[in-house]
Amino acid sequence: MSGQCRNHVSFVTVGGEYTDQRIDNFLFRELKGVPKSRIYKLIRIGEIRVNKKRVRPDTKLCVGDILRIAPIRTANRETSLQNKYNQNNIKDISILHEDDGLIILNKNSGLATHGGSGISRGAIESIRQDRPNTKFLELVHRLDKDTSGCLMIAKKRSVLLALQEAMMTKRISKTYQLLVKDRWPVSRKSISAPLLKNQMKSGQRMVVVDSHGKHSITDFQILRLFKNNTFLQASIITGRTHQIRVHCQSVGQPIAGDLRYGDKQYNSQLKLVGLRRLFLHASSLSFKHPVNGEFFTVTAPLPEALKKILDRL
Repeated sequence: MSGQCRNHVSFVTVGGEYTDQRIDNFLFRELKGVPKSRIYKLIRIGEIRVNKKRVRPDTKLCVGDILRIAPIRTANRETSLQNKYNQNNIKDISILHEDDGLIILNKNSGLATHGGSGISRGAIESIRQDRPNTKFLELVHRLDKDTSGCLMIAKKRSVLLALQEAMMTKRISKTYQLLVKDRWPVSRKSISAPLLKNQMKSGQRMVVVDSHGKHSITDFQILRLFKNNTFLQASIITGRTHQIRVHCQSVGQPIAGDLRYGDKQYNSQLKLVGLRRLFLHASSLSFKHPVNGEFFTVTAPLPEALKKILDRL
């Protein structure tokens, strides 16, 4: 069988910059070209061990840990197909800002933030493969696959930890632009409704408003009123899964193009004017830069395809 191979057992010592990183994320970088499904299988069957012990994919690494990696073979054809897929993903990414510690991407709708659950590669894997000499590239946060806009990637562990701590303490302002059904009441400035994650029989994850859920607040500002639609800006005070989408659904004004929480008839009407995606865009991030301490704002312009929809309403 032709292909690339690691035909011997290899040992890797974990450096300080990878302390607290999950072993699966570490291996995605270490084993470039090896499919994620293969890496997860190797972990599961014990072909990859840490300090001679079996581990789980979410095991956190420590400085000085020694990884044992069994021989691995990957087919040339498989690698070629993955490279082609990666090139397509790179086209779905543009860089809004970059410095020594941080990259802020403008992610297109339809591109996953990261691989997994049947997705070979997302934005982070594509950036890593596009920059093989950059030692550290980690997601600071996530965006839904169908949401476009600002996505932060740290180039240093110190920056990653500082930004994640800032997010937990609500010191990063994130705003979104969205189109919803009907005219939004001027008096509705905010929605406060607890959100609970549910797992459907199909395996699909759904979030619902439930008194047993987590406290969730979204602030809203009307940007433009139409006859049967409203263009809004939303700021999330709490960062829950699908928060804006479920909050809008909960008041009977779902986001245009939302196939999970939306209104089928409303989505069909918007298709007639050319909407082919979720009308939700992560438009800006504002925070104190962890390296130089300066207050920093980056903005992702509304995609042209969404601007055209507004022009046609």
